[in-house]
Amino acid sequence: MREQGPADMTGDHDPATMVRRYTPAAAAPPYDQRVYPPEGHATGLPGPAAPRFLPVVDLDTGGAVAIEVTAERASSGGPGVAGTVNGLLAAAREEALLPLVLPISAAAVAGGTAGLAPLHEAMRVCNRRPREVILVIEGDPGPVERTALLSGIDGLRAVGYLIAFGGVGTTALPLDLLADASPYVIALSSDLVRRGPRDPRRGALAESLVRLARGVGAHVLAPGVRDETELAAVRGWGIRLTQGPLLAPSDWRPSHGYNRVHVPLPVPEAAAVTASLGPRVQELLLPAVTLPAGSTAEEVVAVLSAEPSITSVILVDEYQRPQGSIDRSRFLLFMAGAYGHALHAKKSAARLADTAKIVAKTTPVIAAMQVAGQDHARVYDDLVVVDEVGRCMGVVRVGDLLRHAAALQAQPAR
Repeated sequence: MREQGPADMTGDHDPATMVRRYTPAAAAPPYDQRVYPPEGHATGLPGPAAPRFLPVVDLDTGGAVAIEVTAERASSGGPGVAGTVNGLLAAAREEALLPLVLPISAAAVAGGTAGLAPLHEAMRVCNRRPREVILVIEGDPGPVERTALLSGIDGLRAVGYLIAFGGVGTTALPLDLLADASPYVIALSSDLVRRGPRDPRRGALAESLVRLARGVGAHVLAPGVRDETELAAVRGWGIRLTQGPLLAPSDWRPSHGYNRVHVPLPVPEAAAVTASLGPRVQELLLPAVTLPAGSTAEEVVAVLSAEPSITSVILVDEYQRPQGSIDRSRFLLFMAGAYGHALHAKKSAARLADTAKIVAKTTPVIAAMQVAGQDHARVYDDLVVVDEVGRCMGVVRVGDLLRHAAALQAQPAR
């Protein structure tokens, strides 16, 4: 079963519910160097680096909902929990009241209860409750037996710890392990956060991991956000929890008392230039010259000869549905050829007709031009405009479409 957050949580997946303040019953004891001596203390080498405190920020509220503490040995990948304990003690010295995010190696989790005893003892000494600590499993879980790792996770969850996985996206972490472990938080790799906004392939990977996290019921944390481009990408991926230099300086400390940080507002997307498709062809409609589909070529010649402005004749059935289109120029060329009149005059005009280029009356100018250009040999044929039931309403000349398209190009973008 998945672990539950603090008792006052109001929702299972609302990052704001990760916030819980508590008042320690007693001041934390000083760091015991006899138990966890800093590296280099006995050798005269430089001591360990100071612990780093990174607030986990809710982008919707700008509030710090947890504090990640990274101390010496915290990500060494070794079997011990010295780094985890050091981070816990450092947070106690800073009197950090927010939930803690502490890294722990996969080998330590798989090692079982005996290896985790120092962590439990440090929790007792610091008067911390397990449900206020998120343990981020780091390191390559490959060498670790999966059964042992899942057993260790179940043991920590039974005590009350919240479980997370770190470095997801670049580490050798089997994705099905996330489904089996059902973590409380999935922390993406900082390298993925850095490269994702500038690499569509890695951006797609980040989006897929966010979707996976939602599927297993986990929060997603985006670490290492350095600029507003990365922050915008994180927002676009649907991530609400993040941390990084953009949100808090490197010297941020819980003892400073600032649990709210400045979150840059999302840059409003520039209003997309509305690609005007022009008026509907119904507004450019001209009356069509129609004849029954069974008319002879001689009848078509008579119609075309009566009015020189006619550019096409539309052959229709008994329901006024177009069955063919006769272009004036091509038709008269056939009839004027050698023996043309003798061959075609008394026969059906449909033999010399082309398939009508049909557009609905609601088709915009730009879309109608696309229909006109589908057949290179008939680019300038009239388009036949039909109503909802396919009846011929009239024709539109390509010249009129070109004039309106040119007018659209001349208009300033809005």
